[in-house]
Amino acid sequence: METAYDWLSLAIFAGIIVLFLQRSSMENPPDRMIDYLPPALGCAIANQAGNYAIENDNLLLHAVGVLLLVGVVAYVWFVLKPNLKS
Repeated sequence: METAYDWLSLAIFAGIIVLFLQRSSMENPPDRMIDYLPPALGCAIANQAGNYAIENDNLLLHAVGVLLLVGVVAYVWFVLKPNLKS
């Protein structure tokens, strides 16, 4: 836990876990377990790409890491649709 990629990907992944646990305890969950695989993999890949970019000073992989994290947040927002009002 040394880089910003570590902390950001962990924070986003923790939010995904909380959303999954909240919804899996519902009587009729609005989504399936497989729906959480893309953002989980996105967090892992973004973290690896970002850490590799830091070690090797690679600007392209920084962009990949940041875009993947933004994509994960967009996926959660538009596909999983968390209810932030309650």
